[in-house]
Amino acid sequence: QVQLVESGGGLVQPGGSLRLSCAASGSIFSINAMGWHRQTPGKQRELVAAITSDGRTNYEDSVKGRFTISRDNAKNTVSLQMNSLKPEDTAVYYCTMTIRGGDYWGQGTQVTVSS
Repeated sequence: QVQLVESGGGLVQPGGSLRLSCAASGSIFSINAMGWHRQTPGKQRELVAAITSDGRTNYEDSVKGRFTISRDNAKNTVSLQMNSLKPEDTAVYYCTMTIRGGDYWGQGTQVTVSS
């Protein structure tokens, strides 16, 4: 079994920064794509950022230039550095990993951007 555990969410003022991290444990041989999604009440879950096994990244338009996704293959972790946060970034953030053809999700971590 594979488990993903996220950390780093919380409350931050507009313009502030947060770093989310996600660690995978269990039967892992290699991890393909990793990513972060977010969801707010009443809206569909959306992809925020993704990174391939060879380090290629893509971002949702509204976070380009503000968020940076990175991965550490040795530690089976993915991180999301979020800068210049806006109230509209408020959401539950989920990490995802594709492992041996299966998609795994973390439990979610709340990010609230408010003054």
